[in-house]
Amino acid sequence: MLQQRIVPIKHTALCSPLGAARLCQLALGCAVIAMVTHTAGYSGSHGVFCMAAWCFCFAMSVLVFFLDATRLYSYLPVSWDNLTVTCAAFATLMYVTASVVYPLFFVQSECPYAGCDVRNFRIAVTVCSILGTLAYGAEVALCRARPGQIVTGYMATVSGLLKVVQGFVACIIFGALANRSQYSQYAGTIYCVVVYAFCFALTALVIIMTVCKRTKAVCCMPFDRFVVVCTLLEVLLYLSASVVWPVFCFDTKYGSPWRPSSCPQGKCPWDSKVVVAVFSFVNFGLYLADLIYSQRIRFVLHLLCC
Repeated sequence: MLQQRIVPIKHTALCSPLGAARLCQLALGCAVIAMVTHTAGYSGSHGVFCMAAWCFCFAMSVLVFFLDATRLYSYLPVSWDNLTVTCAAFATLMYVTASVVYPLFFVQSECPYAGCDVRNFRIAVTVCSILGTLAYGAEVALCRARPGQIVTGYMATVSGLLKVVQGFVACIIFGALANRSQYSQYAGTIYCVVVYAFCFALTALVIIMTVCKRTKAVCCMPFDRFVVVCTLLEVLLYLSASVVWPVFCFDTKYGSPWRPSSCPQGKCPWDSKVVVAVFSFVNFGLYLADLIYSQRIRFVLHLLCC
């Protein structure tokens, strides 16, 4: 009896497109970590970030695969579909970033002093990292809700996936703020930091509530309406921050519109300010697209119900 119950579990976990994608994630993640620790190497903050991203995604994939293969996720108080697509989307973004950062700082056309073997291993790490990005992206594509299909989870919709991207972009902004951005000089830049933190908290709250199946009603309103209200508020706040931050950082009255010539490469506050400004506009566009999509879906559902 026990053997008969194990067989379908393995079949579902392995012999399916989703299972194949997760096996590829595990294989590529293991290959990347092994090559980096064996010969390719990593150093500095950029190398530590890439290694941490690969290790975190690999550990997350192992846990997801184990829970899916054993069906132990049914004992967890979470929405498994929402959790897995959220993890896959976040891992895709992590792998994309690592696939850009690692070759940018560690791969050279000439052989380094350590020999060509190190360069070749670093190229192999980059290739495997790109393939890992495709593997995680394939899981997102397989789980994503499509027109005409029954939506199994909010995080599988375009709006839900945009929430993950918004949170990831906010993390990039926080990283730039922590890297000598000098945001505490003016009240306007402090206001922008508060906006970034508040919007990130709202986005994280929506994701956590969805994963934990707390989507019945919030503040005496339906969950979908609560999400729309939060998104509208985030659009307005990011719009204000996208205007205030450049004024207090690049206007000649408060800062410099051009990069100072005496500013050291990689340790220049002006560079961090540019990163924050660019990704503020990026996140504003993401929140605006999220709001438009959410309103469109609510309008379509209203027509279908009527």
